[in-house]
Amino acid sequence: MKKRTSIVVVAGALFGGCADPVGSEPPDSELGQLGQSMRGCSHESRLYTGEPRQEALEQVKQLFWQGEWSLAHKLARVARTPQAIWFASGTPEEVRRDVRRTTKKASSRGQIPVLVAYNLPFRDCSQYSAGGAVDGEAYAAWIEGFAKGIGRREALVILEPDGLGIIPYNHPLHDPDNFEWCQPTVVDASGATVPAPGASPEERYAQLRDALWKFARYAPNAKVYLDASHSAWMSIGEAAHRLFKAGFHEGSYAMHGFFLNVSNYRPSHEAISYGTWVSMCLAAGTPGVGPDWMWDEAAGQPHFDWCGSQYDPATNQVNYSPEFAAEVTEGLLGVMDGAQASLPFVIDTGRNGQGPLAAARYADPPYNQPESVIQALEAGNWCNARGAGSGLLPSLETGIPLVDGYLWIKRPGESDGECNSRGGARAWDFDAYDPWELPVDVEPEFDPLWGRVDPPASKWFHEQAIELAERSNPPLE
Repeated sequence: MKKRTSIVVVAGALFGGCADPVGSEPPDSELGQLGQSMRGCSHESRLYTGEPRQEALEQVKQLFWQGEWSLAHKLARVARTPQAIWFASGTPEEVRRDVRRTTKKASSRGQIPVLVAYNLPFRDCSQYSAGGAVDGEAYAAWIEGFAKGIGRREALVILEPDGLGIIPYNHPLHDPDNFEWCQPTVVDASGATVPAPGASPEERYAQLRDALWKFARYAPNAKVYLDASHSAWMSIGEAAHRLFKAGFHEGSYAMHGFFLNVSNYRPSHEAISYGTWVSMCLAAGTPGVGPDWMWDEAAGQPHFDWCGSQYDPATNQVNYSPEFAAEVTEGLLGVMDGAQASLPFVIDTGRNGQGPLAAARYADPPYNQPESVIQALEAGNWCNARGAGSGLLPSLETGIPLVDGYLWIKRPGESDGECNSRGGARAWDFDAYDPWELPVDVEPEFDPLWGRVDPPASKWFHEQAIELAERSNPPLE
């Protein structure tokens, strides 16, 4: 009877909100400690804690039965930490209903939910998280349903991760004559391969501006954040340029701010520097805020290309050293000409406690991977990184003026996708290291870093969930 009661304690702690665990008998001392840790489940009481995944509950129970008390405790803390709730499909009425249900529940607890809208046409450009609305008209109806579901309740809205980082047929500022890699196509009636209808920067910006307008009209108390990628992706000026085109109109910001590091592993100190620089660059280029000479009359937009970059020209790599950061800041202050940065941002800290994948170690024995593989692993370091840990706990009190919050947006324990050589996120020389003795036809589907085939995007990844809990930084107690 005692062990059965202990399992009830685990289930109650995970699914019973922040109330005391239930049970008619005193729990074991070890599980009593576990229950205590899960009672105080909301590390930031203002943020809403939804229901944990069933897989998290099952994994905590399994660890408990195996006698892994400390690990069960840590994974339970991860599961009951406030995390974003993602909405990525459904009809306009279905998303309105589901968002309404979530926001009403959060409001009844006096808490604020973090909601992710993830349904743009050409979402993720047909990669691991491919999908989205079929066209702009369908998306407009869907996002209106989303906004109406919030109504006058409070919410933080993460509007379309990768929505500005991956734009179909986009011309970057530094190379305006060429397209970026995302170039979706279809076969027309004549059999010719042509650009997919609606796949254009103009359509993408129009969809996001319309979404912002709908939130302003139907969800006036929601704070909406747009995508600015992460500290090792878009340059400072590129991020500011895209945010400006997506969220700036009629002389004011329609967005509340921007988000960084969603589903990524870059460290928080980088994100703080990068986000501050992007906000400074936007201030410099905002008409009526920054200097008049920042406006490019011929192009009809600000000179965001004057904002500098986190990429060191000496190495073409990101450089957040104090010396280089001081140079970047000094350059931005020059183009700001006294303007004040004011656009805030939030940072996804759910998996960045140990930083990104340390690929260089796979060059050493027993792996003995060649330099070409190491470089490819670095390029795919966003995909189910080994050695990761959860990061700073969610909070809306950061102590940093431009940082609105640390949030767990990508839910820890959910896979990034089937990271393998077929999808391009992994590379491996199986002749150099193959303890699994894989058939050749299996190798393209296999993730050698985890020694398995990864779960599809958003599915539960048991091994990764354990590693995120074990390697949390700061440690989960």
